[in-house]
Amino acid sequence: MRAMEASAFSVDALQLVARPIPAPRRGEILVRVKAASLNYRDLAVLVQKYLPNLPLPYVPASDACGEVVEVGEDVTRFKVGDRVTPIYTQGWHDGLPTLELRTRRTLGAPLAGVLQEYVAVPAEDAVAVPGHLTDGEAATLPIAALTAWSTLQEGGIKSGDTVLVQGTGGVALFALQFARLAGARVIALSSSDEKLARARELGAEIGINYRSTPEWHVAVKDATGGRGVDIIVETAGATLDKSLAALAFAGFVGVVGFVAGYRAQIPIRALLGPMIRVQGIAVGSRARFEAMNRAIVQHQLRPVVDSVYPLERAADAFRRLEQGTHFGKIVVTI
Repeated sequence: MRAMEASAFSVDALQLVARPIPAPRRGEILVRVKAASLNYRDLAVLVQKYLPNLPLPYVPASDACGEVVEVGEDVTRFKVGDRVTPIYTQGWHDGLPTLELRTRRTLGAPLAGVLQEYVAVPAEDAVAVPGHLTDGEAATLPIAALTAWSTLQEGGIKSGDTVLVQGTGGVALFALQFARLAGARVIALSSSDEKLARARELGAEIGINYRSTPEWHVAVKDATGGRGVDIIVETAGATLDKSLAALAFAGFVGVVGFVAGYRAQIPIRALLGPMIRVQGIAVGSRARFEAMNRAIVQHQLRPVVDSVYPLERAADAFRRLEQGTHFGKIVVTI
């Protein structure tokens, strides 16, 4: 089978290689991968900003959709012909994950990734695809969509809340869409007025350009009549101090990413007085994934796909992600 392999920590080191098709073991399914999607984590691993000691070579990317072409012994959860997406943290079915699962059982590093024609995974570690979605759309769900869903769930979202999303990548736009489904008001941040206009088309009520308005936390407070927002989907990381300043009393920040940097300085009083909650979000369990998919089906929600590349041009897909010009998810067809 064809696989995209990185022989070094560089986008330029990606190359197509031939690998044997895996055979499903007892309890496993063999999935013919139809599409994959890229996350910032995939890029961070590839350029050695994350998991720097990962053994080389490796196959990148965590999120995929495909068709079951073979089942191992004792598999009853799926049958040949079913469309599935493997879950990102293999073995995390419900509740909280163990440290072992979070550090050693994630697809795309340290487990082999999905930029290859076939993958074998335990049947218990995959979910059925919403039937109205294309393979490319379904491939965007395992990390970006579930991270957004988990953030809003942990934040206790309810109708009438105000949610702030940072940027217009996959997690932010899924959070925007899910928040609107819940009856919440959404404020979007971006460095591009054009992207903010597109976010408004998706349902964002207010758009703030953080480049022309560097004190965006003040603008957020002004836009909410001084109250602040109830939930922030913190994808930037380094802007946590401004996020705390933009929160309402007893507000919630779900820290999901680090695209602006790994470090943030925060005043402790900003946590204590307004009784703010800050929580790291580590994607989500299989049970939460299935609950999210039910909501996606009920509302016929469709993911926002920025661009589509064939497997041969996976390096170009990573370069587009690195440039930060995308709006929504970047998909690789296989």
